[in-house]
Amino acid sequence: MANATSRASRGRARAERLEARVTAEQKSLIERAAGLQGRSLTDFVLTSVQDAARRAIEEHSQLALSVRDSEAFVDALLSPKPINDRLRDTVRRYRERAGV
Repeated sequence: MANATSRASRGRARAERLEARVTAEQKSLIERAAGLQGRSLTDFVLTSVQDAARRAIEEHSQLALSVRDSEAFVDALLSPKPINDRLRDTVRRYRERAGV
């Protein structure tokens, strides 16, 4: 019997349990939505929660990038790097092409 159990556990991950208490109104709403999509209540809830989790993670990632980018921009304004020869050449080429 132990061999059968260990073989089964190697083939797939053990399912975790997640529980939530909802009002009768919430459950009815969720059941109706699941039914409209032709899905089981469990499938509907898990898919909806996964989608919401991915969105929350993505929004947080974008916010973190936005904050980091803003900090880098402000830092560049407050502490500009000295002008080097490469930048001078770039400005010169731009002015030549733009006729400035």
